Amino acid sequence: MIPIITILILLACVILAFFILIQNPKGGGLTGSFGTMSSQVMGVKQSTDVMEKGTWTMIGIIGGLCIISVLFFQKPADITGKAGQQKAAQAKKTGK
Repeated sequence: MIPIITILILLACVILAFFILIQNPKGGGLTGSFGTMSSQVMGVKQSTDVMEKGTWTMIGIIGGLCIISVLFFQKPADITGKAGQQKAAQAKKTGK
């Protein structure tokens, strides 16, 4: 399950990078490239709102997947193994 979640996290990161790179920090972005047609053609005027919502959605998805991935981690096995268990049993018998 961890590999599937990892792939989903990486995919969400790529999409998040797309949303971030397509935005213009000065407010231009996609809306600046369409000029005066922005209010007339398919709501391009609101493209910054869509990109901002997409950015926050991707951040939420990545955070949620990271939290979910922790639930699937297994506790590591005891390093000492059977030899350590035998020594512990012997110590109990001798009282040490």
